[in-house]
Amino acid sequence: MVSVTPKARNIEITAEGLQEDLARLEIQKQALERELAAVAAHFDSVQRALSALQALMPESVPPAPAARPAAVVAEAPAPVAPASAPVPSADEAQDGANDGDGDRAEDASGAGDADGSKSYGKLTEQILAYFADAGNTDVRARDVASALGRDTDSGSINAVRSTLDRLVGQSRVRRVGRGLYRAAKR
Repeated sequence: MVSVTPKARNIEITAEGLQEDLARLEIQKQALERELAAVAAHFDSVQRALSALQALMPESVPPAPAARPAAVVAEAPAPVAPASAPVPSADEAQDGANDGDGDRAEDASGAGDADGSKSYGKLTEQILAYFADAGNTDVRARDVASALGRDTDSGSINAVRSTLDRLVGQSRVRRVGRGLYRAAKR
């Protein structure tokens, strides 16, 4: 029988605790990165709306350039997930980062991807398909997020809300009440 010294056992216990903390922190880091992406998308949409409004204002008020904070410009490092945590695919990670701003830029410019095959993002397609199936019923953003499997954290739900707001602006979805959405009549 091999005897383990108390010092070696303490090191093992500490290492196990640190591994558990690392796994928890990695999951939290991924959630915060998704939330940051949603905030950045919302920031971009507000900035574009402000620019559009300033362009409509009389010439006596010159439009002030909106400076983007350095913290928003800097990209977050890629998360390193522990083996036990689910790792999003490259498409899912890119979709989460571009939920709000990537498709709007493409819609505004009229251009798609480099190969010209895509005109808007995956989340937008999923939401439009959901409303096509939902018919003439009122739904909340949280319900849409849940149906799409994006109700895991506030960042994912906010990405759905931002996309819904953008679709309302494009008259592709209707807002029928506070927090309630319905498919646009065609």
